Amino acid sequence: MIKTQRKLILAGLLSGIGIGMLLAGCQSIPKKAQPVRNFEKEKYLGKWYEIARIDFKFEKNLEQTTAEYSLRKDGAIKVVNRGYNYKTKKWEQATGKAKFRINERVGALKVSFFGPFYSGYNVIALSGDYKYALVAGKNLDYLWFLSRHPYMPEEVKADFLAKARAVGYDVERLIWVKQEA
Repeated sequence: MIKTQRKLILAGLLSGIGIGMLLAGCQSIPKKAQPVRNFEKEKYLGKWYEIARIDFKFEKNLEQTTAEYSLRKDGAIKVVNRGYNYKTKKWEQATGKAKFRINERVGALKVSFFGPFYSGYNVIALSGDYKYALVAGKNLDYLWFLSRHPYMPEEVKADFLAKARAVGYDVERLIWVKQEA
C-alpha cells in the first residue's frame, strides 16, 4: 500500500515536472528579438497592409493582405486578417483575438485564430508615428513588415531587413506582397 502511494506520488511529480518543462519550452518570441517598450495600443489599432512576410500555410497564395485591429468589449484586441487568394480568385478572411503577454505598454502579444491555441505576435520595431511596424512571430519562421499604406519607403525596408537579420531571420525567405494601391 505504501509502495503504491509512493509510486503514485512519484508519477504525479514526474508528470508535473514534464508538463512544466513543456510549458517552459513554449517559445513566444525569437531569442534575439525584443518587443518594443512604451507601446501605445490605441495608436496601433486600425488597418495595416502587409508589405512582406515569411510565407506559411495560412497565408499561402494570398496577396493584398491586410490586418485590422480593434478593441473588443472584454479588453482583448479583435484581429481581422484578409487577403486575396490569386489561385482560387477568392477573398479569404480570418478573425481572431490578441492579448498582451506582459502588459499593454510592451509590444508582446499572443494571438489566436483557433480557440484556445495562441501564438506569439511581437512588435520588434515601430516608427514613432505608428506608420510602419516589424512583427516577429514565435520563432524565426514568422515575420511581417506592416505599413499603414500599401507601400513602404525603401529606407524603412532596409532598416527592417537589417533588424530582422540581427535577430537571425533568413530574409531571403521573405515574399514581397502584391498590394493594389
